[in-house]
Amino acid sequence: MSFKRPRGTADILSEDQPYWSHVYATGRRVAGQFGYSRIDTPTFEDTSLFQRGVGDATDIVQKEMYSFQDQGDNPLTLRPEGTASVCRAYIENGFQSGPQPVRMFYMAPMFRYERPQAGRWRQHHQFGVEAIGDQSPEIDAEVIELGWKYIADLGIHGVKLRVNNLGDPEGRADYISDLDQYFTERIDQLAKIDRDRLQRAPLRVLDSKVEETQQLADNAPKSIDYIGGETKDHWEALLMLLDNLKTIYPEFSYDVDHRLVRGLDYYNRTVFEYEPSNAGSQGTLLAGGRYDPLIGILGGQETPGIGFGSGIERMILEMKKQEVMVAQPAGPEIVVVALGDAGVAAAGLATALRAVDISTVLAPKRSMKAQMRYANNQNAANVVILGDREVENGVASVKSLTEGGDQSEVALDAAAIAAHVRYTKNQ
Repeated sequence: MSFKRPRGTADILSEDQPYWSHVYATGRRVAGQFGYSRIDTPTFEDTSLFQRGVGDATDIVQKEMYSFQDQGDNPLTLRPEGTASVCRAYIENGFQSGPQPVRMFYMAPMFRYERPQAGRWRQHHQFGVEAIGDQSPEIDAEVIELGWKYIADLGIHGVKLRVNNLGDPEGRADYISDLDQYFTERIDQLAKIDRDRLQRAPLRVLDSKVEETQQLADNAPKSIDYIGGETKDHWEALLMLLDNLKTIYPEFSYDVDHRLVRGLDYYNRTVFEYEPSNAGSQGTLLAGGRYDPLIGILGGQETPGIGFGSGIERMILEMKKQEVMVAQPAGPEIVVVALGDAGVAAAGLATALRAVDISTVLAPKRSMKAQMRYANNQNAANVVILGDREVENGVASVKSLTEGGDQSEVALDAAAIAAHVRYTKNQ
């Protein structure tokens, strides 16, 4: 019997770990610069959290959730997205009684049963942020700016923002009605998947990946033509703030795209996506929007919120595509090479060196040439050669593997060897 990883999952191998480390470190740093603190929520939640929060008519709930009954017959679901869980935590932990807004970020695996393709996995990982408790356009601009800086600091270029305003739920009826009528009159031109979407949620048709539907959607009613009052003031203020970002970040640009709707029911007003200028249909790097109704839907006090999610796998694919260089991990400071009968002494020395905070690897017992080759493959800074003569005389041969490095005899003592390699490193 042979075992393989489940379809739609991936092993993150050592050669890719530098990219993951770079993404995680950049996300933490940028979130911290904007005052966001980390939150970790459970990997699985009550199924109804996502049914109510994400929406029964969404593709996620209809087709993609990993749901199961536990041994206590409780309906549970592996987390398909991060926002509903963070909002549940906001309500359950009484965050509404503290200073607002509450700024949080997460880095976590998500699970969706969908057709695997480049950058889209059944288990994937997201970096996301949520700002809950502020309805101002300034917080919208802040979250959008945070997403921009995260992408830029990863070293990715040529990315453009698409932004739209969906209006508010209570004022959206006329827009949905006109949109439904528009597509119903052209239903013979829609693919079956979009005819089905039209029956469930007309807004979803605008998000279609079918080219013929996209062409129809270009001339469909626009949501921004249906907003007014405070919602319109909010939208116009946000566009002014985005114009200001263009003066500060030379590469930043945006387009208003009335086809942008996002795929979840809880969004209202501002929605946005970042994608590379040469992206295909699955090219979105980061996306989000405002979800003012969600806290109330989940049983909390009506509380505004905005956030985004960003797939890490897809971000790394774009980094590789653009040939972004990332720092490679340093090798061990020392590889201990044992000759003759010095194996026990070499193992003891390796342990003693680690105890004084010197990263140390013991080479596998082979010929000296093979052990030296191993040390070079490990990208070690030094080798410590220990043979019968060295053990008898109480010394060790320490050789630097840097270009032109010296070889010296040092007392067979971990503290002495540590002092020697640290001194050599700082020269």
